Amino acid sequence: MVPRTSSAASPTSTKPPRLVERLNEDWHDLAVSSGLFDHRREFLVLLPHGTYTHQAVLPKENLHYGRRAPSPVWTRVRLLDRWDIMGRGAASAFLGIRAGHPGFGMMALDSSVYIGCSTGEIGVDVSAVAHPSRSENILKELEWYAHWDYPRADKELQKRIAAWLAGRALGTASRSDG
Repeated sequence: MVPRTSSAASPTSTKPPRLVERLNEDWHDLAVSSGLFDHRREFLVLLPHGTYTHQAVLPKENLHYGRRAPSPVWTRVRLLDRWDIMGRGAASAFLGIRAGHPGFGMMALDSSVYIGCSTGEIGVDVSAVAHPSRSENILKELEWYAHWDYPRADKELQKRIAAWLAGRALGTASRSDG
C-alpha cells in the first residue's frame, strides 16, 4: 500500500498564517481517515521520540551518540475534546521541538495504522501507513536497519528488530506449510 501523506510548508524565516491550525487540521483529517483512533479516540504515541530525534532539545551530551537514551516506549493516550498536537504538543519536546515543528510516531491500538511526522528544512511531513507490519517498504527498511554495520547504531534496537523479523518469518513459514 502506498502511504498517504500530508505536507504543509514551514519555512524557518517566516511562519505562514495559521500554520499550527492548518497542521492540526491536516493531521486530524489524516488520523480520522486512516483509522488511527478507536471508538474512545485512543491510540499509541511513541515516547520520548522528540527528545532524541531533534538536536535542538538535546542536552550538551548527545544522547544518540554519547550515553544511550532509554528505548522509546509506546504509550496509550486519548485525544481530548480540546487538543493541539502541532502547537503545544510539539512544543512539549515529546511531539516535536517547538510549536509548528512536530516530530512523532503514532499507532492505532490494533497496530493497523502508523502515522509518522517530521519537520524538515522547508516543511512538515505527516504520513500514514496502513498495516505497517505488512508493508514491503517498511519491512525492507527494518531489515536494513537490523543489519546496519555502523558503530553509532542502536545495537539493542537492532537486536529487537531482528528478533521481531525472525519471529514474523517463522510465523509466515508455518502458515504456508499448513
